[in-house]
Amino acid sequence: MTGLCNLDAVLDIAVIGAGFAGLHMLDRLREHGFSCHAYESATGVGGTWFWNRYPGARCDVESLDYSYLHDRELYATWQWSERFATQPEILRYAEHFARRRGLWPHITTGTTITGAAFADGAWTLTTDTDERVRARFVVTAVGCMSAVNTPAIPGLARFGGTVLRTSRWPAEPVELAGRRVGVVGTGSSGIQVVPELAKTAAELVVFQRTANFSVPARNRPLTQAERDAAVAGYEQRVENARTTRFGHPVTGTGRAALETDPAGRTAEFDKGWARGGTHIVATFTDTGRDLTANAVLADYFRDRVREAVHDPETARALTPTGYPIGTKRLCVDDDYYETFNLPHVRLVDLRDDPIQEVTETGIRTTRSDHELDVLVLATGFDAFTGALTRMGITGRDGQLLADTWRDGPRSYLGLAMAGFPNLFTLTGPGSTMVLSNVMRAIEHHVEWVRDLLVYAREHDITEIEAIESAQDDWVAKVADLAGKTLYPHTDSYYLGANIEGKARVFAPFAGGLDAYRRICDGVANEGYRGFRTA
Repeated sequence: MTGLCNLDAVLDIAVIGAGFAGLHMLDRLREHGFSCHAYESATGVGGTWFWNRYPGARCDVESLDYSYLHDRELYATWQWSERFATQPEILRYAEHFARRRGLWPHITTGTTITGAAFADGAWTLTTDTDERVRARFVVTAVGCMSAVNTPAIPGLARFGGTVLRTSRWPAEPVELAGRRVGVVGTGSSGIQVVPELAKTAAELVVFQRTANFSVPARNRPLTQAERDAAVAGYEQRVENARTTRFGHPVTGTGRAALETDPAGRTAEFDKGWARGGTHIVATFTDTGRDLTANAVLADYFRDRVREAVHDPETARALTPTGYPIGTKRLCVDDDYYETFNLPHVRLVDLRDDPIQEVTETGIRTTRSDHELDVLVLATGFDAFTGALTRMGITGRDGQLLADTWRDGPRSYLGLAMAGFPNLFTLTGPGSTMVLSNVMRAIEHHVEWVRDLLVYAREHDITEIEAIESAQDDWVAKVADLAGKTLYPHTDSYYLGANIEGKARVFAPFAGGLDAYRRICDGVANEGYRGFRTA
C-alpha cells in the first residue's frame, strides 16, 4: 500500500481503479511518459477478483483466454493450473502483473474516490479521507460489476446471525460447519457458491426469485501440452482478439438449428454439454436471434435440469421459464443442480412463496419461518453505471453524471460523455463490456484511450470532449443493435431491471467486439471524429 501522490502537483492522468483495466491503463501511460497515479478503494489490486472471494468463485471464461495478450512474455511464462481459474489464482495473476511492471509505487490502495469535479481545464478528485488530487485527465477503470446491490428486504438490519455478501466476502475463513445457512439469489455468484456451502453447512436453504439457465463447467486441470499449445498459438490468439465477435473463437456448427433435423440438433447440443462452458449457445447460428430456434436450445437445457434433479417439484422450480436463453447471463456451474439432491439442501421458490421479512432468527416467507444462523446475499450489482453514478462526478457547469444518466446511460463509444471533458470510461456503458471477453475489451479500450492521450499531447490539446450529436447517434446505434437481438424480451441486469427505479435501457453494445473495434479505429483514423478538442 502506498501513500497519496504529491497533492500540490497536477497529474497528467488519474486512473480510478486498479483491477485489470486500471493496471493495464497505468502501465501503458507510464510507458509513454505521462505523470499518472491510480486510486483503488480495496486494500489490494485485482478489482472484482479482490472482492469476490466467496467459496467457489471462478471465472466463466477459460483461463487461457482470460489473460492479458499485450505482453507475450507474460503469456508465455504464467502457468494457469485449471481450465477455469479460481478467484485466488486470478488475484495472484493481477498481483504478479503489478509487480512485474513496477506499478505498486504508483497505486494508492484503501482510498475511495467520493467526488470528481471538472473546472478550469482540470479534474479535482476528492477521497474518502477528504484529500484532493488534481489531474488534467481522468480515466475510470471501476469495472462493470463493482457497485454492490443490497435489496431492500424488510427487517434485514435486525437479523441476529451473520450476514455475508458474495460481492464482499471476508478475507478470513468463515466457519459454516454445523450452521444453518440461507442464500438469497441464484445468479452467477449464487450458482457458484451454493455447491460449496453445501459441503459444510448443516442445513442450506436457497431462496430463488428467478431460475437461471446454467451449463456445467467441466472444469479440470490444464495439461502442460495445452499450455504449450496456447503459447505456440499466441499470434493467432492475438489475431482472434481483433477479428472475432467475442475476442476469442467460439466453436459452432455454422448451421441454423431450424434447418437441422431434431436428432442432429440434439447430438450437437450433447457435444456442447459434454464439453462444458458457454460455447454451447453458439452451436447454431439462429438461437440468438430467432425465438423458435432459441426455444429449441432452452428446451434442451430444461431437459438437463429435470434429469439432474430427483425431486420433481424442486426440478420444476429450478427449470427456467418465461424468457429466452442467453438474454440473462448464462451461468457456468460445478454440480449446481445435483446439489439439490442432498438431504440437507432445500429450495424456496420465491415466485410461489415470497419473502415477507427477515426476522432476528431467519427469513419469514408467506408459508414458513426458516431458522438461520448465516444469511448469504448473492444479490448482484448495480451493473455498468452504478460505480460511476455513485462517485459524485460533476462535469462542465456542475453537471452531475447521476442526473445526466437518470433516464439511462449516454456515452460516445462507451468511452466518453458530452459535458464531461477529459474523462474516459474503460468498459463503460455503450461498449461491448460483458458481451465480449472483458479482457479483450479492456485491452482494446486501454490502447485506444492511450493513443488518444498521446495524440492530444502531440497536438497541444488540453481538452477533449464528446460532441453531443455524436453521442446521440451512438446511443441510437446501441439501442438499434439491441433491438435486433432477443435481449429486450427479458428483464435483466443488462437493462438495469435488477435495480428498483433504474431506467430500463440496454447498456452494452451488442454488435460484437470486432465491429466495435472497426468503428473505434475509424473514429481515430479520421482525427477522432465525434470529439471536440481545444
